[in-house]
Amino acid sequence: MFDLGRLGAWRALPFFETNLPQIEAQLASETQAVFPPSRQVFAALERVQPDDVRVVILGQDPYPTFGHAHGFAFSADGQTQPLPRSLANIFREMQDDLGAQPPNADLRFWADQGVLLLNTILTVPEGTAKGHAKLGWQNLTAQVLERLSDSPRCYLLWGKDAHKAAADVDPTANFKLHSSHPSPLGVTKSGATFESFRGSRPFSRSNAWLRSRGHQSINWSDPEAL
Repeated sequence: MFDLGRLGAWRALPFFETNLPQIEAQLASETQAVFPPSRQVFAALERVQPDDVRVVILGQDPYPTFGHAHGFAFSADGQTQPLPRSLANIFREMQDDLGAQPPNADLRFWADQGVLLLNTILTVPEGTAKGHAKLGWQNLTAQVLERLSDSPRCYLLWGKDAHKAAADVDPTANFKLHSSHPSPLGVTKSGATFESFRGSRPFSRSNAWLRSRGHQSINWSDPEAL
């Protein structure tokens, strides 16, 4: 079902031998449409190799709406209108934080700067958020984060699934920002261990951390400037 030939160094993760065959079997018996298309499920990993990752944005699962999910967490095809609701909230926060936002829903230019746009679950049945939560995708997330533990990085953890997945990421060596999910149901929620997504200023804060370590900021808003 999946073509693993474009994964590069990620292909060495044990998941692809020990867990993926069972997930493929379960997906083969799925009666609903599955998003994203199989050729795009690992697109985020294909686009950013481990040593190139500077920022990890971790979400929940792909958009369950036809035509939205394309393998990059929170991103969608550039022609997508209206914007997915989570992405609209992300852009609203960016406007408040930076005074700018991307021209459309396609965030792949973030990936080209070393931003890994990863969900904890990589597939979803149409119309059923978290419908594939029990397939075992979280094993891949855990192995990706373990692979990235070799160097300090920035982690933007959006939602409780992301918080749980990244619980073992060292907060002293890395920048970790725990906030609520940007979906309409969670965007203003906060708790003892996480901030409200709205007002969390993830873009300027992650750039400040990168600069403090001598790295270039992420251009979050203007793909034409790359």
